[in-house]
Amino acid sequence: MMKTGAYRRDKAVAYAREWAYGRNPAYYDFSELGGDCTNFASQVLYAGTGVMNYTQGTGWYYIDLNRRSPSWTGVPYFYDFLTANRGVGPFARRAELSEVELGDFIQLSFDEARYGHTLAVVSVGQPATPYNVLVATHTFDAYNRPLSSYSFREMRCIHILGYRYY
Repeated sequence: MMKTGAYRRDKAVAYAREWAYGRNPAYYDFSELGGDCTNFASQVLYAGTGVMNYTQGTGWYYIDLNRRSPSWTGVPYFYDFLTANRGVGPFARRAELSEVELGDFIQLSFDEARYGHTLAVVSVGQPATPYNVLVATHTFDAYNRPLSSYSFREMRCIHILGYRYY
């Protein structure tokens, strides 16, 4: 029977702080292969859950460069996995900016076609606005960067609810 664990937001944010301007050698750096933002977001999320989902094709996991799920490094797949996951690993729901908490994620769309960037939330003012929600990310490395400093068309927020394990 599966159990549910609480997302360790403090550990997720501590990981983001430690690695925002560096690369953890345990993970491949995808900066030259389309960007490292979702790889970094997945590392942040894993730091707060400690559980991966190794389901081939639909899971969320990283073993090495050639053995990883699309959801570990792909912006749309990260969102799809988290919001649809009913099995082992982290699970989430789409949220409004006013609902984001430390360790949650925001994805940005810069054009009409798709979301193309994943940010980890590391600080939230009250009420949450683009000016006082601060993020960490890779590709264009940042920590404590205001969401308002990005020029984007749309955003979607991913609120982590917890994780499941056996």
